[in-house]
Amino acid sequence: MNYLNLLILAAVLAFTGCAHYPPNPPLARHDPDSGYRFKNLASPDNSDSLLVVVTFSGGGTRAAALAYGVLEQLAQTEIVWEGKKKRLLDEVDIISSVSGGSFTAAYYALYGERIFSDFEARFLKRDVQGELTRKILAPANLVRGASPKFGRIDLVAEYLDAEIFHHGTYGDLVESGRRPYVMVNASDMSLGTRFEFTQEQFDLLCSDLASFPLARAVAASSAVPIVFSPLTLRNYAGRCGYQAAAPAEAPGGPSSRRIYKAAEVGSYLDAEARPYIHLLDGGITDNLGLRGMLDRVASRDGPMGLARALSLGRLRKAVLIVVNAETAPDLSLDRREEVPTVAQVFRAIKDIPINRYSFETTELLKANFEEWARQARAQGADLPPGDSAEAGFDFHLVEVTLDAIQDPAERDDFRAIPTSLSLPPDTVDQLRALGPRLMRESASYRGLLHGLSRD
Repeated sequence: MNYLNLLILAAVLAFTGCAHYPPNPPLARHDPDSGYRFKNLASPDNSDSLLVVVTFSGGGTRAAALAYGVLEQLAQTEIVWEGKKKRLLDEVDIISSVSGGSFTAAYYALYGERIFSDFEARFLKRDVQGELTRKILAPANLVRGASPKFGRIDLVAEYLDAEIFHHGTYGDLVESGRRPYVMVNASDMSLGTRFEFTQEQFDLLCSDLASFPLARAVAASSAVPIVFSPLTLRNYAGRCGYQAAAPAEAPGGPSSRRIYKAAEVGSYLDAEARPYIHLLDGGITDNLGLRGMLDRVASRDGPMGLARALSLGRLRKAVLIVVNAETAPDLSLDRREEVPTVAQVFRAIKDIPINRYSFETTELLKANFEEWARQARAQGADLPPGDSAEAGFDFHLVEVTLDAIQDPAERDDFRAIPTSLSLPPDTVDQLRALGPRLMRESASYRGLLHGLSRD
């Protein structure tokens, strides 16, 4: 081997050893009143008596396009609330997203109304998957990817940062100060629990979310196991003066849910045991983005407690819109005798538990909200006249799901759309139109609009 080849080999090895993911910054001092928190966001047209939460599921561009269509419908829907005419979109307080849905949610959080003019060209109708593949397979990036401290997901984050989110950070969201509050969800690989990109979550790590790129949050939320590597965060717990609040005691003692949640929080506070946190696709733990709201409501003994925590003391109506782009299980395997391939087995063990868990989560949240609404109305009946803060509220659940498509052939066609980051333009158009159509066909949505027109 000549000297030139030796020099090239040495340079490659040195470059490989130097490649490192960009670490999340530490938090100098914990401040419960600063950072990306719901209470630090507002909107002049948003009422504190109407809580509207929207969740976007995973499912690649399929999910992103369906979610985009729902945003368009909300922007076109006029309501009258407390005597004022406004768009239903202006009343959206929170968006909780997973994987493919996180592209739409994060883009809207960063750019607001601009999403309706350029998101289609910048993401939905772009061959993102092809561009990512070429980036990952570029010789220089193959070398970088060989580093034990730099993975494929870091290349994905670089691409998203440069091409989709243009270096936007959570600090930009705080500076804009506008709702909705977007919770991008990933999964803690070690705990098998949900991890959200909010300052409350980063407080546990004594890390500052403000300078964290939105692109890295979306990449973590979309880090499909095996296809992509986990995204790594550093844990600085114990260095910023953060003290975890003691959980409120429930009647009869703490519930098993609170005990489990306390153990999860405690694991983040032990930086010696967990100096690094590895994150994967949010769909592993919650493919609908619902668990964040369920956990928040349960931890505060019902939606009214959550409403007070969110400074929505006059809550009269709570609306949950679930946008679900999940596909049905592949039953074609059961028509063949051949042994399923590794890819087919991987899809089955990934998708089936997720779909079942999503169904159970939806049913649990629906049952809990309806019961809490009933209890709040019963308690409100005993309050003095004019005490609207605790007079109870109405709950509306609107599900936008492929299962709601009436025509079996059309339903199968939409379910067959692959989970990828590249779809034909006409398929994007069909998904974009499907969201508004399913909302208009939903009896729950029509009931919501009727109720808003009377209040």
